[in-house]
Amino acid sequence: MGFFRRIANLWKGFLSLFISDIEKDHPEIAYENSINSMVEKYTRLKVATAQIISRREKIEGSLRAARMDLMQAKADLNAAVDADQDEIALVLLQQSGTLDDFVAELEGEFNTAQTDSEEAKSSLLTVQSEINKLKTEKDRMLAKMQSANARIQINDQLSGLSVGAEIKALDGVRERIHGLQAQAGLDRELSNESFDGKLQAIRKQTKASEASKKLAELKAKRAAAQGQKASNIAKSM
Repeated sequence: MGFFRRIANLWKGFLSLFISDIEKDHPEIAYENSINSMVEKYTRLKVATAQIISRREKIEGSLRAARMDLMQAKADLNAAVDADQDEIALVLLQQSGTLDDFVAELEGEFNTAQTDSEEAKSSLLTVQSEINKLKTEKDRMLAKMQSANARIQINDQLSGLSVGAEIKALDGVRERIHGLQAQAGLDRELSNESFDGKLQAIRKQTKASEASKKLAELKAKRAAAQGQKASNIAKSM
């Protein structure tokens, strides 16, 4: 028996650890288990409370009947005394004494039953309040968990979509563009310093010089023509 009991305890312990791990990963299950356990306790306590109240009511009924019997016995005793019925009076006197003791005993039992029923009802209300608080706490804590999970997911997404990665990816493009610009500038500088470039520069200067010379000759011819025209006009006058 001891071996099998140890195996059973070991199995219970294993299940307890297994359930505990599940509840850590799924808090809603932990809350449901606690709430269900409290509801089960409330149901048992409610049955026990009903039994206590039923016993109190039964004692109260017995007490009420005993008090009426005592009142009747005292009334009969007074009547027997008035009628000088001593034998009956003695019996009724003993009966009254017995009823007095019984009423006192029932009053004690009723007071105890009354206290028990009040305590049971108070415990019942306490458990009911705890159940309601657990339900409210469950909704509030699960809402907090969902909000926290949402924030964690957002943070993970932001860290996974780091802006630095995009900027780093563009660094190569920027370097390539700068390199092309530098190459274009170098090609221009080299073309200016090459033989063909210098020759073209000289030809441009020559053309510019020839154009200036032709412009000067054109101006001189026009000035001479205007001078001749003016001379002819003066002679004709």
